[in-house]
Amino acid sequence: MYLNCHSYYSLRYGTMPVERLVEAAEATGIRHLALTDINNTTGIPDFVRECNARGITPAAGIEFRSDNKLLYIGIARNNEGFCQLNSFLSNCNISGAPLPFPAPEFSDAYIIYPLGKSMELKLKENEYVGIKPYESSRLIAIPKSILNKSVILKPVTMATAEEYHVHRSLRAIDRNKLISHLVAEDTAMPDEIFIPEQKVRESYSLYPQIAANTVKILEECSLSIDFGKPKNKKIYSASRYDDRLLLEKLALDGMRYRYGDGNREAERRVRSELEVIDKLGFSSYFLIAWDIIRYSMSCGFYHVGRGSGANSVVAYCLKITNVDPIDLNLYFERFINPRRSSPPDFDIDYSWKERDTVLEYIFRRYGNRHTALLGTVNTFRGRSIVRELGKVHGLPADEIDSLIEEPSAGTNRGDIPDAIFSTGIRIVDYPNIRSIHAGGVLISEEPVCCYTALDMPPKGFPTTQWDMYTAEELGYEKLDILSQRGIGHIRESADIIRRNRGVDVDIHAIQKFKEDQLVKEHLRNGDAKGCFYIESPSMRGLLQKLRCDDYLTLVAASSVIRPGVARSGMMREFIYRFHNPGKFEYIHPVMKDLLQETFGVMVYQEDVLKVCHHFAGLDLADADTLRRAMSGKYRSKQEMQKITERFFSNCREKGYPESIISEVWRQIESFAGYSFSKAHSASYAVESFQSLWLKAHYPLEFMVAVINNFGGFYRTWVYVHEAKRQGAVIELPCINKSDYKTNIYGNHIYLGFIHIENLETTFAAMITDERKRNGEFTGLDDFVNRVGATLEQTIILIRVGAFRFSGKSKALLLWEAHMLINRSKNSPAPTLFNPGKREYIMPSFSQNALEDAYDEIELLGFPVTLSWFDMLETSFRGEIAASGMSSRVGKRVRMTGHLVTVKYIKTVKREWMNFGCFIDPEGQFFDTTHFPQSLKSYPFRGSGTYLLLGKITDEFGYKTMEVEKMARLPVRADPRY
Repeated sequence: MYLNCHSYYSLRYGTMPVERLVEAAEATGIRHLALTDINNTTGIPDFVRECNARGITPAAGIEFRSDNKLLYIGIARNNEGFCQLNSFLSNCNISGAPLPFPAPEFSDAYIIYPLGKSMELKLKENEYVGIKPYESSRLIAIPKSILNKSVILKPVTMATAEEYHVHRSLRAIDRNKLISHLVAEDTAMPDEIFIPEQKVRESYSLYPQIAANTVKILEECSLSIDFGKPKNKKIYSASRYDDRLLLEKLALDGMRYRYGDGNREAERRVRSELEVIDKLGFSSYFLIAWDIIRYSMSCGFYHVGRGSGANSVVAYCLKITNVDPIDLNLYFERFINPRRSSPPDFDIDYSWKERDTVLEYIFRRYGNRHTALLGTVNTFRGRSIVRELGKVHGLPADEIDSLIEEPSAGTNRGDIPDAIFSTGIRIVDYPNIRSIHAGGVLISEEPVCCYTALDMPPKGFPTTQWDMYTAEELGYEKLDILSQRGIGHIRESADIIRRNRGVDVDIHAIQKFKEDQLVKEHLRNGDAKGCFYIESPSMRGLLQKLRCDDYLTLVAASSVIRPGVARSGMMREFIYRFHNPGKFEYIHPVMKDLLQETFGVMVYQEDVLKVCHHFAGLDLADADTLRRAMSGKYRSKQEMQKITERFFSNCREKGYPESIISEVWRQIESFAGYSFSKAHSASYAVESFQSLWLKAHYPLEFMVAVINNFGGFYRTWVYVHEAKRQGAVIELPCINKSDYKTNIYGNHIYLGFIHIENLETTFAAMITDERKRNGEFTGLDDFVNRVGATLEQTIILIRVGAFRFSGKSKALLLWEAHMLINRSKNSPAPTLFNPGKREYIMPSFSQNALEDAYDEIELLGFPVTLSWFDMLETSFRGEIAASGMSSRVGKRVRMTGHLVTVKYIKTVKREWMNFGCFIDPEGQFFDTTHFPQSLKSYPFRGSGTYLLLGKITDEFGYKTMEVEKMARLPVRADPRY
């Protein structure tokens, strides 16, 4: 009797998770059930699995709505019908066309119209009219022709009537209304819950044909999904056999390129991997990844291949990755093992500028019907729940803020706050909106619409309506095509070096970079601002503590820095053991065999696998499931619980003491969720070495590339400062020298127009285009005549110093601009002949350096002609600079520093502490620690220059200040006002 059930995937409408919906149906004695979420099929795979587990026949459908109005409901007869419904909805989403009324023809799906909309339709064979229980009193007035084509439409939206207030809250959020302003059309009926089927029939007892039609549809409709069967594209070439031969040829050719002729270990490893890859049917997956890399390399794009696939020598030989698994002794079973049913991950990073080009190729090469980006479902979480519910209850913003900041305060008690909190608890982790996974791409054997409808987000590529967890359960394995700024600045550095120095650099000479003495020095000193992944204060500190100067140590550091290792206390232990390899004891002799390379510390995900397998006796499949569950990539809590219990029981059977079992488990828990695979760390380390080499040998060009790619750890002014520290002359934007992005001439770096606040992009492009066509501008009047500038845009350029080449003061230029540009005309038209200009005798105008600095801060965000310290009221610059910290270890000193960044963390006692990073008056960086007691009296007061009092400490050679007191120093008043 239930043809129209909603789960909570009917976003901001349904109140039941799929599992709970099916449980409630089973409790009511229902044996046939249709899930018809609103404009999506997100929950169908979960629904089918839950129904199969409970002996219920699942039917899949969609409730089609337009602007909240029900048009019709589609229910698939079979898998083909499900594909038809998904394809229809997908086509509308992708084209942007509205859902049509009436519905189009479906050969394998039923259509059910609501009563009101159907009276004038000529119903097709597969079309029916749905009559809701409250409409049964009107049956006597309905023509017999309609009655004979009617079905029972008993919607289900909630588990119980008590959940109606949750439903109304969700509807108010969706409709952006106060709850009190909701109207009947906005919400479901309060009785949309499961009741026994016999009770449903009672309303239609005089019309048995209606019930018979309903039963007929339910009995004819079902959906089956083979969850264990791989769904990825099975064959790349003509056949699986051809795929095997092609992959073997490519791998062996690549092996000779990577290892030279006669390397027996490489050949043994390659052939061993090829055998397993073929046996498990993963050849096409590797060939598709190779094909994508081949295309992107033909375009001249740089890439970084990582993920568990980087453990494979075959992947290295195919140039999917640049990490040599033999050199790094990577754990092959982490990448693939005979018990594994899904292929390994390939995460392929491209520059943010080039990723979409690669995605376009993938969609064209493998077809829109068989290719889709992977979706994700964003849920109601944390503060946003209170904020959303507060708004629909009509609370002002300050009261909502109070509820968030002080939920237990006495002032935050009452009917409305209590309703907000009780509803908020109910909707935690409810789906809120569908979005896009960071980089997941599916390439499917069957059309993707066989399993999901597709959305068309602003990204511009069709996207699945379910997430990576559902994809994996269905048997899909994603390729991750990601973008990152690090590759962008490496690529752009090479281009800028060629342009500025006339040198072609080979950015792929990784072995040369690893042995470069200047690179080693930068690494040891943590001189890595701008370098991919190793530029943060905490990472630079770790490099200095380890005195890291080689590739393998950097590989370990890239994983040790992750939150789990650091929080567990094992990062400090790793550093100690690294420097004192003979002064510690392994927790158990087995650990020495497993973790000697990392001094008994689980640094990589492979270490977790090895410990679970060899120490606890879990098989590799269970060990990998445990690792993935802890890192959030596996969602079966029951399976996770079983494996956890097996871990403890196996350890006890082996006779390990409880204290050792508990400590090993604590370390596994802390590492597994955050640590990288060794291959992943190695891939990151390669990119870090590329960045380091560029910075060490071409620091100015490198910093320009970093500035132009944005998205680094620090704000732009920090990178500008770093360029200056490396010897650059920083120039303000100039209409004759600057481009839209920052450029470099020799050692002079001209900031780009992109950095100027409120300067229009189109206007900036006009400046550079006109200059390229007709040469440099001779002055303000020439600029105005040629570009047709508005007064407002010209004033911005004058204030930022873009006309300083003219030798005139800003005040004089501003006066001339008002004379040249008629305010009544937005922009003067460019003239064919130069009409000449009227000369005015002007008084002399003074120009103040402090005024200029404030103009620069307002328009660029930072001063260029003065330093932050030049703007202070005081001339005191501290007792020591960063360079003097080594000689004052253990002593209390005063230092001044301009704040760069603050890191907030919570202690074991749930108190806030901070780590600060500052620049001293000499331009050097130094780091600070702020414990909770100090922060309570002396918190950070926003950006600015601070006077700091504290003790200099030394941890493994890394100097920091433990701050006791601090105060933000006052700056000289802005003379412009």
